[in-house]
Amino acid sequence: MAEIPADDLKTALGERENRLSKLGKLVEQGVQPHPARYDRSHELKQLPALELGTPVQLAGRIVRFREMGKISFAHLQDFGGQGQIIFQKDQVGEVEYKKAIKLLDLGDFVGVKGEVYKTKTGEMSCMVKEWTFLGKALLPMPEKFKGLRDPETLYRKRYLDLIANAATRERFLFRSKFIRALREFYWREGFLEVETPSLMHKATGAAARPYFTHNNALDIDVVLRISHELPLKELIVGGFEKIFEIGKAFRNEGHDPSHLPEHTHLEHYAAYWSFEDNITFTERMFDFIFEQAGISKQVPLKDREGNEHIVDFTTPWKRVDFIDLVSRESGLDIMSYEDADVLRRDCKAKGYQFEDMDKMGLTTLIDNLYKKISRPKIINPTILYHYPKIMQPLARVNDQDARTVDQFQMLVNGWEVVKAYSELVDPIDQRQRFAEQAQARAGGDGEAMEYDEDFLTAMEHGMPPISGWGMGIDRVICLLTGCDNVRDVVLFPLMKPE
Repeated sequence: MAEIPADDLKTALGERENRLSKLGKLVEQGVQPHPARYDRSHELKQLPALELGTPVQLAGRIVRFREMGKISFAHLQDFGGQGQIIFQKDQVGEVEYKKAIKLLDLGDFVGVKGEVYKTKTGEMSCMVKEWTFLGKALLPMPEKFKGLRDPETLYRKRYLDLIANAATRERFLFRSKFIRALREFYWREGFLEVETPSLMHKATGAAARPYFTHNNALDIDVVLRISHELPLKELIVGGFEKIFEIGKAFRNEGHDPSHLPEHTHLEHYAAYWSFEDNITFTERMFDFIFEQAGISKQVPLKDREGNEHIVDFTTPWKRVDFIDLVSRESGLDIMSYEDADVLRRDCKAKGYQFEDMDKMGLTTLIDNLYKKISRPKIINPTILYHYPKIMQPLARVNDQDARTVDQFQMLVNGWEVVKAYSELVDPIDQRQRFAEQAQARAGGDGEAMEYDEDFLTAMEHGMPPISGWGMGIDRVICLLTGCDNVRDVVLFPLMKPE
């Protein structure tokens, strides 16, 4: 992160001492420095629509202040926006007027009582009759820190970003409304929301490196979940038929614009559905969200090279065979390989290199080949289907081709947004696939799935046909708000300590 220059830091510290002095003077005058509450009659954004003379009681942070002799103009800011207030000596009295102009600073919180007034320039404002101190800012506001323009500073001190940038506030308001719309859609579709553990005995449900921790009370090692999958499927065994969960998942992997170690994950499971039911369900979901949000389905986005595209979310979306796509674009018939060493050799011969390539099993090699060769080229929403069995240890084998599974992914702008499949409900087949994953893990593939005997026991009590579905909420919101990095839509992304 860019450091604050020494002169700026000295100025900031000097201003802090000045503000502390002002706070002390307010207390000396009998002002409560930390009041318990304040009643508001309106939000600041409502001012322009109110009639002249309407009594109002407003509150917010001072973001602008102009003293002009016997009259002073200030702008307050709350979450919804800004509004102008006017301090006039003959309206609030000489004592209160002097207190306001001498002891208030940018960043302070105040409450005001007054009435709606229109200035000569036509701005609807509040003519203040009384004012109340609500909170002192001891440090200067963001615009005085040159480092605020540094993206890393915005991520570390999101509160400053929110104060300074209306676009940031709007983005996180959109995120909240998006998640609300998701929940409404699920309830309309007959799903129930459930909660499952974040601390688990096994890292299962996805191909990812877990975080490890220790529970002192039970004296056991546990992992943070990398997926919600297995507990949700056990609930289907227990009799639930349509369930969903929104919660955190944790994957100890690299940081890049589309990956964070802690992300908000959504999964749902429906008994008696196939993956094809989930394709149409996904399209209905996005139609609903765009309608609820009132946004265009033509979204401008930049690809990894910085080229801007208009991404069209109009349904139905294009469908592409995964095996055909990767084999054609890589020049390697991925279904012909049974040995990781052979595929590794052929990848290197064609100049394809991946980090930790020599430790990868066959599954991870194929996945990385796809991510390098094919995924970046997919811009508009696309459904990829028809995957090799080895790539998905929890998916149902296709009835026509036992080497493949019934799975699809939705991609947008080179990002994987949704993954879903017809679930594997055969415990004998599942046990064999767990064994294959365990062998890959023993060979050094840290992303191979762990063997889970407890889940196999649940499966042996019987499962109906099931289709499961997962979506990274951070990625979707990032795409829909036109951002380039998922950190822009996460309030507090993980950062190295300063």
